[in-house]
Amino acid sequence: MNMANSFLGGAQDRLLPASIPFRFFLAAALFHVLAWAILFVGAEEVASFRGGPGKTLAAIHLVTLGVLTMAAMGASYQLLPVVTRRPLARDGPARLSFWLMVPGIVILTLGMGLATPSTMLVGAALVCGGLLLFLVLTADNLRRASSLPVVSTHGWLALVSLVILATLGILLIVDFESGFLDSHSDLALIHMIIGSFGFMGFLVLGLSLVLVPMFALSQSPSRTPGWLQAALTSLMLACISGAIFFEILSLFWISATLAIIAACCYLWLMRSALASRMRKRLGLSFVLIRASWAMMVLALALGVAWLADAPLPNAPTLTGFVILVGWLLTFLFGILQRIMPFLASMHAADKSGRPQLLSELTPENPLKVHLICHFTAILMCVTGIVINESLVLQGGAVFGLIGAVAFLTFATRVTLKLRHGK
Repeated sequence: MNMANSFLGGAQDRLLPASIPFRFFLAAALFHVLAWAILFVGAEEVASFRGGPGKTLAAIHLVTLGVLTMAAMGASYQLLPVVTRRPLARDGPARLSFWLMVPGIVILTLGMGLATPSTMLVGAALVCGGLLLFLVLTADNLRRASSLPVVSTHGWLALVSLVILATLGILLIVDFESGFLDSHSDLALIHMIIGSFGFMGFLVLGLSLVLVPMFALSQSPSRTPGWLQAALTSLMLACISGAIFFEILSLFWISATLAIIAACCYLWLMRSALASRMRKRLGLSFVLIRASWAMMVLALALGVAWLADAPLPNAPTLTGFVILVGWLLTFLFGILQRIMPFLASMHAADKSGRPQLLSELTPENPLKVHLICHFTAILMCVTGIVINESLVLQGGAVFGLIGAVAFLTFATRVTLKLRHGK
């Protein structure tokens, strides 16, 4: 069965007001600009970063919370009801979650940059309030969904990861002031892994099973590798957390093996989806999506090299950068440049009731600038981290900033076309 036709029937009835998902997307694009700007200012401390408050920690959370989480919330609020064929119970809490998240992220990252735990706690409280609303709304939607059990399972696992992630985050902030934790750095590493491979990872893995076939016009993927992918990723997260906390070397290698097998399952599913596609020209978005898959493999390879004590300069920072910017951000922007025009076309229907053409809602030039600058920024920042040269990192941040402004231009133009209905 073609994935696009399998759940788009009647999707118009499950659309939220366009202002809800698009405010999250625009906020994510704005935080993306700010993240590169903060990275430029704090470039001197990036390569040697091993945790603790400062500009690097602020930039990381502008990426993880400001870009990845905000975009994931906007996409989940709208796409999960479409995919699961169950409308969102209420849209008021979704609006409220936005107004909690945005000031919360600003206050939290400001506190991180200034190394002020009390400010961080205020921001974290607001962010946790927004995430709690997201968790409740998403859990209610998943509870009523039965049509795509593999995707729903990934959603549940993402929500479980979110609870663990938020709990660890609060503990780490409190520890900045009180110092009650004996293993702050270990918990910080677990926090990062749960956020990357747990919360965001499960969302990426689960929604890929729907979005990639939908945009490529291909057959629905096999369920069995999807179940295996979810199980292996869950077991990997448990093993790596135990390995870090209890310092058990064998568990590190077990978790690395599980991660590699899970990645192979995911890539096999994606290859199968693209092999059966009816749309032959996939555009710039799939250049980013395919590159993100390569970055995921590179991130795993770097993690294994780090684990094996290979002579890799600044391995922790390098691995973290490739995970967050190389894999997750690259995938996100590849998907967003398809999601935004897709949703806009469904909202901005002409008088005959037919959606506008996606090409009419997709300004190409800003996306070309973003793609070139994004890859240049990754290459320069990776080089700067390896050779520990802040000027190269600043050069990469400049390209990242230009690309971020280009993507913000794209997002703004799509939103304005939606607003004006043309």
